[in-house]
Amino acid sequence: MGSVNKGLNPLTSIRCVVADHSFSLSELSALTQAFNDERDWSRYHCPRNLAMALSVEASELLELFLWSEDDGPQPPVPGRIEKAREELADVAICLLNLADRMDVDLGQAVVDKLKINGAKYPVEKAKGRMEKSDEL
Repeated sequence: MGSVNKGLNPLTSIRCVVADHSFSLSELSALTQAFNDERDWSRYHCPRNLAMALSVEASELLELFLWSEDDGPQPPVPGRIEKAREELADVAICLLNLADRMDVDLGQAVVDKLKINGAKYPVEKAKGRMEKSDEL
């Protein structure tokens, strides 16, 4: 798979860095699942509900950037930076829950999608360009 995977296991090689700690996707998924189990929330986590929750959380993140100027601060209000961090976490939690419920290996799905996107957007055609693949 070239430079994307380098023969590594995606669940151990794709890592999220939080403060001075680094967590693998499998560790974050396990923490999220334990949190849900302690509260008996998994019974509400059908894929449809989780997909809707993911959309809502992404929209809450997007709202923090509403009315930002292209060359201005992002988000436009400094006090929103911590809120953006929290919303990013909410998006990640919903995504981990959805992947878990759908039995999707999220790390492998990301690696696979990067390979697909690499074929659709070869560097020699897509570098520095914003067009969709069928417009290149």
